[in-house]
Amino acid sequence: MTARFTICGHDKRITCMVDGDTFWLRGTKVRIADIDTPETHPPRCKAEARAGKAATLKMQAMLNAGPFTLVPIKRDVDRYGRKLRIVERDGVSLGAALVRHGLARHYGGGKRSPWC
Repeated sequence: MTARFTICGHDKRITCMVDGDTFWLRGTKVRIADIDTPETHPPRCKAEARAGKAATLKMQAMLNAGPFTLVPIKRDVDRYGRKLRIVERDGVSLGAALVRHGLARHYGGGKRSPWC
């Protein structure tokens, strides 16, 4: 699929980036299941705010760069009702690419480590 992502504001969220690991796609909220990125709402420190913004912008650019696939995992939704999906292009995880850029950590479940 393809979509044109903006950065989410306070208006109704249709197709936009919440942060580096969460986005809205055609009115459905999606959590990228294989990564964890720094928080942006709210960040816990200035370094996390900077890293979270960079992760958000990089994932936005990758999603906007062309067709991608949403791959389901064992759990369909998380405790917040977000769809849990791995985002791939040509069989390669965009989350893993964000990890390689130093803007995310691999996430396989459980407690997440702080970014500050």
